[in-house]
Amino acid sequence: MAPSDPAERHRLVASGFASVVAGVTDWSAPAPVAGWTARDVVDHLVDWFPSFLSAGGVELAPGPRSDEDPVGAWEHQSSEVQALLEQRGEEDFTHPRAGSHRLSDAVDLFYTADVFMHTWDLARASGQDVDLDPDYAARLLTGMQGIEEMLRDSGQYGPAVPVPADAPVVDRLMGFIGRDPAWTAQGSPTASA
Repeated sequence: MAPSDPAERHRLVASGFASVVAGVTDWSAPAPVAGWTARDVVDHLVDWFPSFLSAGGVELAPGPRSDEDPVGAWEHQSSEVQALLEQRGEEDFTHPRAGSHRLSDAVDLFYTADVFMHTWDLARASGQDVDLDPDYAARLLTGMQGIEEMLRDSGQYGPAVPVPADAPVVDRLMGFIGRDPAWTAQGSPTASA
């Protein structure tokens, strides 16, 4: 079960992603997001989040470029975000589109959840097994179902992939965000970011 403290949850989720990053042997392998490769999954996470923070006046120190060193880029960003949570997590953070939050809550809500879901993408792209926390998956799914129209309208999520109601919760979460839970690297990508 994922911890409730945002800093501890980030530590756990980021560590799980790092384990998958370390196991990638082909960065050009297709990912479950249409048009993406394994490298693109890391690129996405290390590209969008520093810009998100910067829009609210918080800067992360730049690190290696993910197109040149995906492992180093992830290690750098993961440690930067962890330090941010531990040192400044109680600060107020206001993003022009996402509103005002405690900084640790903004990281948790917008970023840690994204890392968690993209862990599945990278694991599938690289043929690795990953054991995602079903309690956290259920929490994310419940929260996202309540704002489904907004999420779909944002263009960040593709159409839901039908998944049986009695499927494991991680499969249901993946289906909700537009992934086919049966997708393999030999399958055809069917999802949006």
